[in-house]
Amino acid sequence: FSITKEIMQDESEQQHTPSLTTVRSDTSEEGIRSLRPLPDDSFSIINEVIISGVGSMPIIKGDLRQLPIKVQRFVIEKASLMRPRGIYICDGSVREADEIVAKLVERRTLSVLTAYENNYICRTDPQDVTESIAWIATPGKFQTVCRTNDGVVPIMCNWISPAECGKELDSRFPGCMTGRVMYVIPFSLGVICGPFSKIGIELTDSNYTVLCMRIMTRVSPKVFEALGDGDFVRCIHSVGLPRPARRRVTRNWPCNTDLAFLVHRPAEREIWSFGSGFGSNSLLGRKSMALRVASAIARNEAVTDPRRREHFMTAAFPAACGKTSLAMLRPTLAGWKVRCIGDDIAWLRFGDDGRLYAINPEAGFFGIAPGLSKRTNPVAMAMLRKNCIFTNVAETANGEFFWQGLENEIKDKTVGMLNWEGRKWHIGDDGRAAHHNARYAAPASQCQLMHYKWDSPKGVPIDAILFGARRPRGVPLVYETFSWSHGVFTAACLKSEVCFEGGTKKEIFHDPMAMRNYLSYNFGEYLQHWLGLEKSGRKLPKIFHVNWFRQGDDGELLWPGHGENIRVLEWIMRRIEGDQQCGRETAIGVVPFEGHLQLDGLDQVRFDDLMSVPPEYWREDADEVRCFLEEQLGQDMPIGIREQMERQEKRIGTL
Repeated sequence: FSITKEIMQDESEQQHTPSLTTVRSDTSEEGIRSLRPLPDDSFSIINEVIISGVGSMPIIKGDLRQLPIKVQRFVIEKASLMRPRGIYICDGSVREADEIVAKLVERRTLSVLTAYENNYICRTDPQDVTESIAWIATPGKFQTVCRTNDGVVPIMCNWISPAECGKELDSRFPGCMTGRVMYVIPFSLGVICGPFSKIGIELTDSNYTVLCMRIMTRVSPKVFEALGDGDFVRCIHSVGLPRPARRRVTRNWPCNTDLAFLVHRPAEREIWSFGSGFGSNSLLGRKSMALRVASAIARNEAVTDPRRREHFMTAAFPAACGKTSLAMLRPTLAGWKVRCIGDDIAWLRFGDDGRLYAINPEAGFFGIAPGLSKRTNPVAMAMLRKNCIFTNVAETANGEFFWQGLENEIKDKTVGMLNWEGRKWHIGDDGRAAHHNARYAAPASQCQLMHYKWDSPKGVPIDAILFGARRPRGVPLVYETFSWSHGVFTAACLKSEVCFEGGTKKEIFHDPMAMRNYLSYNFGEYLQHWLGLEKSGRKLPKIFHVNWFRQGDDGELLWPGHGENIRVLEWIMRRIEGDQQCGRETAIGVVPFEGHLQLDGLDQVRFDDLMSVPPEYWREDADEVRCFLEEQLGQDMPIGIREQMERQEKRIGTL
């Protein structure tokens, strides 16, 4: 985001559909059916694909012959494997979307939210509401996970051997699209033809996925033109329910969650997902490609002051810590502006000038709905009034969406509703209106705070990186780390409070770099990659830690948050610009001096409580952090991380 201040102013194939639970004994790559290439003379294309031993598959839309050769082979090989009744090449057009929407409405998979323009609601099978465990397949286990201490289970990645991966794929994908259409989605993360952009091709049998990918990525025939003979990420997704279905389909939402499987093959730039149509399980351009595969690729390869100087910042927070609210912040201080580049994923690369540049690889917002309101994020609420798809929210009798957090903003509080399960519901009834992981997909272009450079191919230069978390005790509102390596150490120690059992149980969980669920290779190597960014001639951004959620002894929040967070960003700006007088050193970093954090109008803020660094708390924290890092990193702990850990322990010991 940017912040601105203005002056006032394929052996042959049998004909029958294989059982979804068949496992082949040959686990070499050539023996893995899902990964086997087709011989050159085994197929031909005539507005249909004719595959030896399989037969013909019509091209329902598009011309396969016009696609790059690599894409043709990818499509045909997987069609031979999954046996769809036809192939549909997507173009991302409005007309295409309208046709798909009409079909989904007719089938009652989508319902129209009549109170808005072109808004739709979808209710999934109640069993398909969460993201699957993400597996990483690499030849060596320690390419993916760290050499942890004996008895310690790594938390940062889930490794699977190529042989086991092949068994899992072959027990699911052969024949999985029988009776269904296979959609070919060409998409770009980042502007099409942009220097930092990456191209993916997703094959899916879910037209709901087609609609959401159209919002979240750039889907266009121009992607094929930009690709040419280049490389692309291969994304294969199936709901896992060939026709005729052998299990009941609930709410017209096909899935097979008992066999759900999500695996990444980073070296092959390949993602496979089976059994679920929900969220990032099907939108493979999001977390799977944009974070997991992209981080492996990366390893191998805005605010204005009174003089109208603009600063760009990135923020890495765990879930439920305010990423979207920060990206769409409405400042409470007069004259300040915040403009949004994105609210979720940033790709960072160095420019020729030595500065770190960031692009938003996505083209939309895919956010959690519950908790969102005009009070917490008025910009997002305004964005959701047209051209959006809502999943597992409630629908009022007058055609509006509803979820927890909108109770005080709905016009008619007695209005009847259908909750996310399709049951009649009113405010005050038992149960939830919306599922706690209910989602919205909205085009980024509809956000009124989007920066004019939000889709710049070059990206924007980053002046500061913010790491933050939900820490009710002991952690200051904001502090600047002492150096780049200290900042990486601080990020490696990131912890956040997580709620369980409806909010009645809370625990502090480690979420290093806010990447616990999204890493695709060895955590120690990941940290070393970050440490290694510090090289001569590079102008690295400053690293800060923020905590909007510190509580007093009474359990109440000490900081109002939301639009008031501009006050913290203003102090960060001053530090970026070299103001050494506005902060004081503590054992963990530099915090604001009293009087140097703009608090005018916030009479109830207890500055000392917000900024204190309690000695006993931090001594206990240092011991816990050492235990965590030594257990999880084991032999793979970078020297730079150990050095920073020891230095911080020494500083804390003097408190």
